[in-house]
Amino acid sequence: MFVSIVIGGMIGLGKTSVADTLNAHFQNKGIDSKVFYEAVDDNPILPLYYQLTPEELEAKRIPFLLQLFFLNKRFKTVKECVSWHEPIYTIQDRSIYEDWYFAYVNKSLGRISELEFRMYEDLVENMMEELNELPKKAPDLMVYLKGSFDTVMDRIMARGRSFEINPELKEYYFEVWKGYDDWVINHYDASDVLIIDMDITDVVKNPEDAIKICRDVDEKLKEVLNTKLTWR
Repeated sequence: MFVSIVIGGMIGLGKTSVADTLNAHFQNKGIDSKVFYEAVDDNPILPLYYQLTPEELEAKRIPFLLQLFFLNKRFKTVKECVSWHEPIYTIQDRSIYEDWYFAYVNKSLGRISELEFRMYEDLVENMMEELNELPKKAPDLMVYLKGSFDTVMDRIMARGRSFEINPELKEYYFEVWKGYDDWVINHYDASDVLIIDMDITDVVKNPEDAIKICRDVDEKLKEVLNTKLTWR
């Protein structure tokens, strides 16, 4: 059985750590699994997005270029995921669906123009039509990491990526954070969602939290997959 999981959530809340935790859990159970990571370390545009002045961002159209970079990478990831032989569990560090939300926030902030956003949406629509030809494009489950803004900021500071810790970025982080829960709960419909409260969860420092997340994901996946089998 091919099972697709995406880890969603605000910047800094621990998507990669949760993905690695689940990957180890599945492999310990004898399940072939693989994590597809978000393109951060090899992303030449992301540091510019965080470091340049608003005037430089606008002149170079960096936010639009960054959205295209991520969209292209995630489109490739989806195709790579479905190319793996069954049985396999794939775990994606953020989904192609969340890219739209980030583009929307950048448009709301005036960093992406209305024309650029329309072009972006047209490209997304074409890509999704292409994915319709694949055996599976949508994930079976999104594991959504939810947290307070204080937790987000604490964890961004703790991981210490130099281009992320500029105090002037706090306003941007807040703009992304404030609408994220609403988008996932009321607008995301590609898959079932399991919400994890990251205000009280730390899979790195607390092994009990890691065990609980794995147990919760197992139970939710069982429910989701049983429902799909029933409808076949």
